Amino acid sequence: MIVIDGAQGEGGGQVLRSSLTLSLLTGKPFKMINIRAGRQKSGLLRQHLTAVEAALQVGHARAEGAEMRSQTLTFHPGTVTGGSYHFAVGTAGSATLVLQTVLPNLLTAPQPSHLVLEGGTHNPFAPPFDFLEKSFLPVLGKMGAAVQARLEKPGFYPAGGGRFVIDITPLPQLQPVDIVERGEIVERRARAILSALPQHIAERELAVVARKLGWEANCLRPEVVRNPRGPGNILLLEIYCEHISEVFTGFGSVKVSAEDVAAQAVDAARRYLASGAAVGPYLADQLLIPFAIAGGGSFLTLPLTRHARTNMEIIGRFLELEISSEQVSEKGWLIRVGA
Repeated sequence: MIVIDGAQGEGGGQVLRSSLTLSLLTGKPFKMINIRAGRQKSGLLRQHLTAVEAALQVGHARAEGAEMRSQTLTFHPGTVTGGSYHFAVGTAGSATLVLQTVLPNLLTAPQPSHLVLEGGTHNPFAPPFDFLEKSFLPVLGKMGAAVQARLEKPGFYPAGGGRFVIDITPLPQLQPVDIVERGEIVERRARAILSALPQHIAERELAVVARKLGWEANCLRPEVVRNPRGPGNILLLEIYCEHISEVFTGFGSVKVSAEDVAAQAVDAARRYLASGAAVGPYLADQLLIPFAIAGGGSFLTLPLTRHARTNMEIIGRFLELEISSEQVSEKGWLIRVGA
């Protein structure tokens, strides 16, 4: 039984989600203590509990402590099985993070899978659906995976109500890849999405992008959510290169100006473009477990986030697999997985 301190590293839901994924992958049970102990609302909240329930279903597993606000969980994995699954967070909590928990295992399940996920799709502090669709899933495609994603309805905080569909055609084994160059930029796109908010917000955000990044008018797209459930706003900066695509975000919130929302996304995009790295910091975090499943691969990224370093620590608890990080330039770090 592997014992994991849930307060280690970034100390949040990432420790739990990665442990669930890796437990199903390896067949090793674990006990987690101090789940989110340092957070204002400690223990399992709705989105974390939904991730546990998803792992229980796809992995025919059993658990003790799977209840709201629990700070201790014991998880016994079973056999991962594909099929049709429906996971609903029930709040604006991130449905994309629930997907993050079970997707790696379903990629190599014996059967295809059809997933319907409901909850938040565009939340701060979680990968928005567009990031998964345009940045993360294409890398899995390079590794041989066939995953189709379709957004049916966006869900912004605090109303939630989002819904998306994932279809997975499994394969026997993910293949290692090396992503050390991004190549030339082939397309740029800025999308300012509004849900039940005035049009001028999008116009102001896109004006900042045009002024600070020099992107032309044909790259700037205001979008309005039809039949919105509640207010929301996200600015997405999509950068498509020869070998990789990256998405940078700014989330609208109360008392934050449109200009400041745009500045968040612009600053992140600038750091990436100036670094020469192929993989952005948040994509680096997402790629560690798929690369570990493949047993190898490498990528050039910016300095690792705390989430990424925590992921590396958790992977090391379940797999005897070397993951190295080497600074190769002022702003570039080479991550190697396996020998």
